[in-house]
Amino acid sequence: MKTFRIGGIHPKENKFSAGQRIKTVALPDRVVIPLAHYSGMPSRAVVKKGDFVKVGQLIGQADGYVSANVHSSVSGRVSKVDVQLDASGYKRPAVFIDVEGDEWLESIDLTTDIKRECHFTKEEILTKIQSAGIVGLGGATFPAHVKLAPPPGKKAEVLIINGVECEPFLTCDHQLMLEKGEEIMVGITILMKVLAVEKAVIGIENNKQDAVEYLRKIAKSYPGIRVVPLKVRYPQGGEKQLIDAILRRQVPSGKIPIEVGTVVMNVATTFAVYEAVQKGKPLMERVMTISGKEVQNPGNYLVRLGVYLSEVVNQAGGVPERTGKIIGGGPMMGRSLMNLDVPMAKGSAGIVFVPDRDSVRGQDRNCIRCAKCVTVCPMGLEPFLLMNQSEREMWDEMEQNRIMDCIECGSCSYTCPSNRPLLDYIRYGKTTVGFRIRSRKAAKV
Repeated sequence: MKTFRIGGIHPKENKFSAGQRIKTVALPDRVVIPLAHYSGMPSRAVVKKGDFVKVGQLIGQADGYVSANVHSSVSGRVSKVDVQLDASGYKRPAVFIDVEGDEWLESIDLTTDIKRECHFTKEEILTKIQSAGIVGLGGATFPAHVKLAPPPGKKAEVLIINGVECEPFLTCDHQLMLEKGEEIMVGITILMKVLAVEKAVIGIENNKQDAVEYLRKIAKSYPGIRVVPLKVRYPQGGEKQLIDAILRRQVPSGKIPIEVGTVVMNVATTFAVYEAVQKGKPLMERVMTISGKEVQNPGNYLVRLGVYLSEVVNQAGGVPERTGKIIGGGPMMGRSLMNLDVPMAKGSAGIVFVPDRDSVRGQDRNCIRCAKCVTVCPMGLEPFLLMNQSEREMWDEMEQNRIMDCIECGSCSYTCPSNRPLLDYIRYGKTTVGFRIRSRKAAKV
């Protein structure tokens, strides 16, 4: 069974919401749609207090190439354009809309018919993807139109579709493949057309055997697309790990997948591409997982952007009584939430409730030089060394030791017998070193 070759762990999967059909979350009285919930420059508000907007209407204009449009997820009246605390704990610009009915733009095709034939040119497709504000929905939230336009001299040979979903608890991508497999296939053909490739590979871990079998069945009608089952191993959903598992190609340090002739797209992003190109629907809702060992109704929920996470949780049975921590995303790479009064964003893949007994971090002790963190690091780094250098603010040394290659998967902290806060210090060091690198580049301009 295929898998990546360097490092990796196998945490308990805890896929309690697997097999739960996608449920649509009811609209609240108000939504707060962030204008900065993706990688890149925040968008610029193009509506003002008192404006009436429809579902799918542009409310935030991309401010630069590496930026993304933002659209209204509801119909109603703009009450204000202000700042709102987001999942990161920072106040960000946002558009506040009081909901009035559910009136969609006439240009959006609301039928359930699957449109398989795409007659648009590559340029037209890219324009539609960019206009729809599509970003990577696997976690990075990088604008899709940028990813699909390789730099001069670089050419993709194969498209990889990421259906791995290796994070414990999360099942939204799994269920999306089961319920929207045909649309995903059409989305893949659209992406293949944009990249001018004849081969596409869908990578799925073999704990989702139903998705493997279903997509293999319908892939027979789509030339050039094949499904590859992968051994269950975290963090196989990382781009570089997935490329290694499927193509046996190593992306060089500091480089991106196009350097080895491939582009990787998440299955949810691929479905969003289908909806944007074939249905004229911008990215204004997504599927997310609500789960945890004591959650009453763990499941997969279709949520409009801007809905407060507390509203979604209420439909999953509310916050469990003995909750000690709430995580936005998965338990390995997600971040703790201060509260649930934050709006749904494009990158919100899930909420995981951690019971009291599991939420207390063990007392950290001295490093015993066991090298487990080195063994499991999927990027071949030395986490114990990077933590020590971060503690001592040895920024130059950290850069030389490839701190920027860290994908922040948390495998090192997970496996450390001394409970060392390895990832915390590495994230701190990576942020500082990244700032220093950008400052150097800016000084040269």
